[in-house]
Amino acid sequence: MKADGVRERWELRSDVGVGPLLFGMSPAEVAEALRVSEPRVRVGGPYAQEDFADGIKAFYDVSRLACVALDAVIGPQVFLAGLPLAGSDWGQTQQSLLDHAGEHGNCILFTGDGSYSLTDLGILIRAQRVGDAWLTRPLFVKEEWLDSQYYRDHLPLERVTD
Repeated sequence: MKADGVRERWELRSDVGVGPLLFGMSPAEVAEALRVSEPRVRVGGPYAQEDFADGIKAFYDVSRLACVALDAVIGPQVFLAGLPLAGSDWGQTQQSLLDHAGEHGNCILFTGDGSYSLTDLGILIRAQRVGDAWLTRPLFVKEEWLDSQYYRDHLPLERVTD
């Protein structure tokens, strides 16, 4: 988040990427696009994860960017038809996504953890607890990853139990 508290606004490019990040980038290219020398945290392995400042997480499939997760509070903001995808009320956003899918013919996936995904747009909306509220945490995913077991097991998740 910028020093003045205003979130950056990123553009969604379905199945291509989000903001300055493009699926298929190497970790070095991601760092360069985010204008940092390296991530704050790096978890290795075949499906590596890097955590950057300003609420950005990058997930890699064999060293190529496959998913970007944005924090509900401090991550950049991305809009879908005027709907803010980061930091919105969880329940209201679920209904808005259903409405959007119905109006635009998007394919919607309901996951076992209660998340909603517009698979043809590569958007997965998960919940993030902030104080007493559940807010939306968007993930932007290569479409083929939505069909894989990996995202179910490793991408940021907080179960909504209230």
